[in-house]
Amino acid sequence: MSAAPRPAVDFASIKRAALAVLPALLERWLPGGRRKGPEYVALNPRRHDRHIGSFSINVRTGRWSDFATNARGGDVVSLAAYLAHLNQAQAAEKLAGMLGISMKASHGR
Repeated sequence: MSAAPRPAVDFASIKRAALAVLPALLERWLPGGRRKGPEYVALNPRRHDRHIGSFSINVRTGRWSDFATNARGGDVVSLAAYLAHLNQAQAAEKLAGMLGISMKASHGR
């Protein structure tokens, strides 16, 4: 007997909801960072980072990059995955729980 397939993750809804509160998420995930125009710059907790500046997240789009290591991603879900050492689905599930939104994709829209 095989397990039932997991429901599809509604990545688009989770990304939209997370982007709407991204500054608050960044302050929680990366305390001590600061706004620099449309970017939030902080120390990268995944490496021994001593100077703010090379780890940057665009608060409008969620795109992020660590210019010191060339790590980068295109949205808040990939950032959450990177910071928490999770895969994309796990990160989306964690974000959905934090934001109080349904993780399942709705069909028939």
